[in-house]
Amino acid sequence: MENSRRDFLKIAGISALAVAGAEPVLNAFASEHGEEASKAAGFQKEEKALTAKQWAMVIDTRKFKSAKDLEPIIEVCHKIHNVPDFSKENKRHIIKWIWEEEYKHAFPGDASGFTDERIEHLPFLVLCNHCEEPPCVRACPTKATFKREDGIVLMDFHRCIGCRFCMAACPYGSRSFNFRDPRPFIEERNPQFPTRMKGVVEKCNFCAERLAAGQVPACVEASKGAIAFGDLYDPESEVRKLLKSNYTIRRKAGLGTGPTIYYIV
Repeated sequence: MENSRRDFLKIAGISALAVAGAEPVLNAFASEHGEEASKAAGFQKEEKALTAKQWAMVIDTRKFKSAKDLEPIIEVCHKIHNVPDFSKENKRHIIKWIWEEEYKHAFPGDASGFTDERIEHLPFLVLCNHCEEPPCVRACPTKATFKREDGIVLMDFHRCIGCRFCMAACPYGSRSFNFRDPRPFIEERNPQFPTRMKGVVEKCNFCAERLAAGQVPACVEASKGAIAFGDLYDPESEVRKLLKSNYTIRRKAGLGTGPTIYYIV
């Protein structure tokens, strides 16, 4: 077993060096592997599954008055996805799928010092942007992180070798690394979602398991109308209607990653 793992790590290292030249082959593999990984993680589609060409989210910041308004949303996400709580042990090891951030940190390029006071002090919900051109996918040598046909960027926890290339490639800080075994730090484990192990990267998955069962993401359900979710390329979807009738901003949109999380300000 040890020899097999050592050989695999050697191959992964070579793949990382040759990733540019092997891109077409890896992309083909990721497409096939993505479907298998989704099934392995319990994301088998049911007849009532929700589908889209590109899932997107619109967060109406006007409906949040303080950080307390965000707590139920963060709590339900972390609870159903077995996100460990390392806050009492080591804050540097905290795992975050969705969290609160100040405007100046969420949108560093837009902060001018003359920003509207409401916006400046408003807590922003931030999470994986499920980019249309995700740099994390290109950086991963083993394709443990991959993009599905519906635009969701997922993680195959079993294939992750902990190299953290994806974390270095993500400009949003949306990925966390398990420096220790997370299982003892899960207060109430959800048996319907897989747990992770030490040395694995994890992040928001747009509740792919709920979409497969015909349900909207947990954060959307808990937001009481403050978060909309839908197909970015469907003119009749709720997100398209909101984008058409409201001014929105995205995090670091100038990088060309195509983030699909929009904020109404």
